[in-house]
Amino acid sequence: MFIQTERTPDPATLKFLPGRPVMAKGTVNFTDTEMARRSPLAADLFGLDGISGIFLGSDFITVTKSDDTGWEIMKIQVMGAIMRHFESGKPVIEVPDGEVAGPEETGAENAISAQIKELIDTRIRPAATQDGGDVTYRDFKDGVVYLEFQGSAFSLIKPIENMLRNYVPEVEAVKDYRDALSKPGLETPEGKAILEVLENQINPSVAAHGGHISLVDVTDDTVYIRLEGGCQGCGMADVTLKQGVATEIRRVVPSITNVLDVTDHAGGSNPYYQPGKGGASPL
Repeated sequence: MFIQTERTPDPATLKFLPGRPVMAKGTVNFTDTEMARRSPLAADLFGLDGISGIFLGSDFITVTKSDDTGWEIMKIQVMGAIMRHFESGKPVIEVPDGEVAGPEETGAENAISAQIKELIDTRIRPAATQDGGDVTYRDFKDGVVYLEFQGSAFSLIKPIENMLRNYVPEVEAVKDYRDALSKPGLETPEGKAILEVLENQINPSVAAHGGHISLVDVTDDTVYIRLEGGCQGCGMADVTLKQGVATEIRRVVPSITNVLDVTDHAGGSNPYYQPGKGGASPL
């Protein structure tokens, strides 16, 4: 078995190509050992010291390491774990007894949505997977395309938006599907000012490292942001948050005293207000 590797925009992330199919359909992202329990392959990889993330694609495995671990030895260990898995004959994803895969989408699709999906599948996903990430269509509503971004694909939000607007005039914007939830704070003057700073000043810089920073909500004197792509799990996230993002936000909205890094607000009953690595950033 010959396993090839490819670099990604994030130095802490490496793409492994085993020369055979990995996921028969779709993609899956694991960020800890608990999530990886249903995947023998991901579980074996998380058993290695220094692994912080596993992303499984159609024919590749993207592995993210902690910043204090070098690739020289770890690359060999990862290749060994991948080789042992495929030689064992175990499935990549285990489906519990009695559980079946989700139903395929049925019924007539909206013509615009169908055109968007085709562009994503034929032009956008190949580019995203080449860098170790992925993009999945979620919805199209009121001129906004909602997509699910994984791995380094967050850095492609603006190029994707430009492409879709060029081919589909009805498209006005592209957003992370998790941002479809109602958040009144984003419609306030403060929220709009902070969003403009993120999109026009901060995100162009972090996109160079495969990252993206989303504004989740603004309530009173507190801003909630989400670190994505190359920023998620980065050892410098705390410094970026406190010295970079927070400073710029306070510059345009002096009334803000806290900037919080939050968890995935699309899951769980308590959507956010959980500090990330840096916790609260008093300004």
